[in-house]
Amino acid sequence: MKNFIDPKTLSRVKDLPLVAKTLAQGFLQGIHQSVQRGVGIEFSQYRVYEPGDDLSKVDWKLFARSDRYFVREAERESDINIWFVIDSSASMAQKSVGMGKNSDLTKLQYSQFLAATMAYLGQKQGDNVGLLGLSTQQKYFLPALSGQRHFQKVLINLAQIKSGGHFPSASSLRSHLHSMQKSGLIFVISDFYQYDNNNENDVINIVADLVNDRTDVIAIQLQSNDELEFSFKGALKIEDLETNQQLLVSSRQAKSAYLKARSEFNQQLTDTFTTKRVKHWPVNIDQPLDETLLQFLKIRQKVSR
Repeated sequence: MKNFIDPKTLSRVKDLPLVAKTLAQGFLQGIHQSVQRGVGIEFSQYRVYEPGDDLSKVDWKLFARSDRYFVREAERESDINIWFVIDSSASMAQKSVGMGKNSDLTKLQYSQFLAATMAYLGQKQGDNVGLLGLSTQQKYFLPALSGQRHFQKVLINLAQIKSGGHFPSASSLRSHLHSMQKSGLIFVISDFYQYDNNNENDVINIVADLVNDRTDVIAIQLQSNDELEFSFKGALKIEDLETNQQLLVSSRQAKSAYLKARSEFNQQLTDTFTTKRVKHWPVNIDQPLDETLLQFLKIRQKVSR
C-alpha cells in the first residue's frame, strides 16, 4: 500500500482532527474494506443529529414530518470500550534526529496521532472511546463514551497532553484503572523506559493491573531509528530526559554495548508481556503511520480468531 502520510508530513500538520480523519480514510481505502462492515445489525433507536454525523444515517422521512434531524442508530453485536493510556512522561519528548532537521515528530506527538486515528475509527463504528494521559505533572482522564461530540472531547484532551515529569505509580491510579477493566480493548502507548530507584517499571506494573478476562491489552512500544540502529558518529553527549543526567561517550565504543543492552531489554519486555497475557506491539515512529495501522488490523484479526 502506498504510504499515506509520512512522519515528516505529520510533524508539519498541527490540525489533529484533520490528521485523524485523513489517516483513517487513507487506511480504510488501503485495505479495500471498512472496519465498520457488519457492525450495524438492525435498527435500534433514533437520536438527535450531531454535527459530524454521517448524513446517510439521517432519517429524511422523519425530518419531513417533524422538521428536525434524527439519526438512525443500529444495534450492535457487542459494546466495546476502547481505551488509550498514553505515557506523557519526559522521555516521550524524544524525537529521532537521524532523518534530518525536518524530522521533528516526538514520541508523544506520534502517540497523539495514532490514538486520534484509532479513536476516529472506533467512534465511526459506534465503540466507546476513553483516554488516560499520564505523568506525575498532569493526568488527563476521559471516560469511555460514544458519539461525535465525545470524540471531539477526546481530540481536545489529546491535544492538551504535554510531556514532562515521570510516569505515576499504579497505586495512585487505582480508581481510573478500575473503571477501565470492562469488556474492551486497552492500548498502552509508551517507550517503557520508566525505572525508579527500586528498579520497578511503573508502566509495566500498570499494564499488568489492567489485564483481566474481559479485556485485551496491547502495549505499544514507541522507538525510533536512532534507538534501533545507533548510527551516531564521533563523541556523543547522552541526556536522560527525566533525570537530566548527561554522559559523554564515544559512539564507536558505546554502540555494541548499547545494541546488546537494548536487545536484552526488548526481549525481557516481550517475555514479561507474554507472561502477563499482554500483546507487545513495537512501533517505529520513523515509519509512516498507515503501516502502523495495518499492523493494528492484523493484530485485531488474530485476536478475533
